[in-house]
Amino acid sequence: MSSAGEEWTELAITEYFVRYLQRRDVLAPQDLARLRALTTQHAHYAAGEVIVPAGSSPSRSCMMLRGLSARSNQLVGRPDDRVITALHVPGDFVDLHAFALAKLDHSIVAVGPVEVEFIDHAELTEITENFSHLTRLLWMATLIDAAIHRQWLVAAASLRSSAHLAHLLCEIYTRLNAVGAASDGQFQLPLLQRELADILGYSPIHVNRAVRDLRDRGLIRWSGSDITILDWRGLTLLARFDPFYLDLERTRR
Repeated sequence: MSSAGEEWTELAITEYFVRYLQRRDVLAPQDLARLRALTTQHAHYAAGEVIVPAGSSPSRSCMMLRGLSARSNQLVGRPDDRVITALHVPGDFVDLHAFALAKLDHSIVAVGPVEVEFIDHAELTEITENFSHLTRLLWMATLIDAAIHRQWLVAAASLRSSAHLAHLLCEIYTRLNAVGAASDGQFQLPLLQRELADILGYSPIHVNRAVRDLRDRGLIRWSGSDITILDWRGLTLLARFDPFYLDLERTRR
């Protein structure tokens, strides 16, 4: 694993996570101060590298700083078959699950070059014991993860290939835009078509056709990992996309 260059430093918590929380609630000065006092460990991963392995019992949890990561599950006895069950963008506290679970049933894998910050569970324990509002917000983050997963199941069951892909693009752009990592309809999605096939449950050929269909409809421009949404209304209508499940309303929690 080439996460070389890791070192413990006193860093302000990533601004993306602050934006993630402030998009949904007001952070009191003491909450912000506690977040920015966290000790973090910075790490880089190359495309395809495992950030957190399945079956492990980590003593720390990671937060996305740059790039994209995937939650990957495998069937017992079939190590070459995987299903991507979640995508994580900057600002996501990816594996808070590791804080509460004895062992993880999934891996976290880098999709393209990735930067993360690890936070020791001892610090999360201190927060849950002394900062009740931050504790509720950490809980909120795991609940939003669950809501996204449910919506993926709904999309998979009810949308055909082009609409299903459109729904994924709408979601990823909305999540990136909410933390200031995308704007003006432009964002990056460093996924190969076989990886999109793993996410959407189609063959790479069907994914290729879906991409071509969205282009032909004039909804998107897609070059490499760069995507531009040309017709947001048309894309959301095709996808039947409503961002309510992302819980972006700013309210006291």
